[in-house]
Amino acid sequence: MNSVKIQNIIIGNGNPLAVIAGPCVVENREMIFRTAEKIKKVTEKLRVPLIFKASYKKANRTSVNGFTGIGMDEALQILAEAKKEFHFPLLTDVHSEKEISSAAEVADVLQIPAFLCRQTDLLLAAGNSGKAVNIKKGQFLAPEDMKHPIDKVASTGNKNILVTERGASFGYHNLVVDMRSFPIMKKFGWPVVMDATHSVQLPSSAEEKSGGEPEFIFPLARAAAAAGIDALFLETHPNPKAALSDAASQLPLEKFERLLVQVLAVDSARRETMENEL
Repeated sequence: MNSVKIQNIIIGNGNPLAVIAGPCVVENREMIFRTAEKIKKVTEKLRVPLIFKASYKKANRTSVNGFTGIGMDEALQILAEAKKEFHFPLLTDVHSEKEISSAAEVADVLQIPAFLCRQTDLLLAAGNSGKAVNIKKGQFLAPEDMKHPIDKVASTGNKNILVTERGASFGYHNLVVDMRSFPIMKKFGWPVVMDATHSVQLPSSAEEKSGGEPEFIFPLARAAAAAGIDALFLETHPNPKAALSDAASQLPLEKFERLLVQVLAVDSARRETMENEL
């Protein structure tokens, strides 16, 4: 398997489980810094490699009234300041080719949103940026289908690719995570990531926004650790009920450490079991 290097963090090939965590979107500077400080403190305490995440814009909204952001330039400036203050690599979404140059000036990882994972021009532009690329599996794709988005990025010569599971469409306003997707996608040779918060969404179920079942974040994250993920993706917020985006599915920041402790315990047990089998 290929390993992915992001600053001084190496993901995959038996390296320690990494965490990609932060709020859904930049709402203001105070919230970003408050969340970043807590996440940094917890991950340092638990010795977990951290990639901080936040979107400078949310292009995919259920309703025209949904919050999309405070403006790309201001949001990227806040993220740049947080990155400098807390010394972590940064991940953010990109939605079109024209956004990539600006995002790449700040971010270490460019994330392809699930709904855009088949957009060839976007994937090629992200690959050509030279930054690591995290491709989220579309809710409409089988895990086997992710070979093609991966190949598009890899065709640019970019060898820093992550692949993220975030649930598949299942009936009306619901998602399901098939744990088989992790070993299936690992066969393509790149580290796999579990998005434990978007996976609990109930898309478009709450009138003009998506609902969610955050009580399932813990069991899904633990199950994914047992299935052999290389990194865990979490959206977390100091007060999810007041969040301007994905309020129903973000993890309360106060629960971040407790979840990480549980996931690390499962990951450690899995690694020990595999070593004993060998």
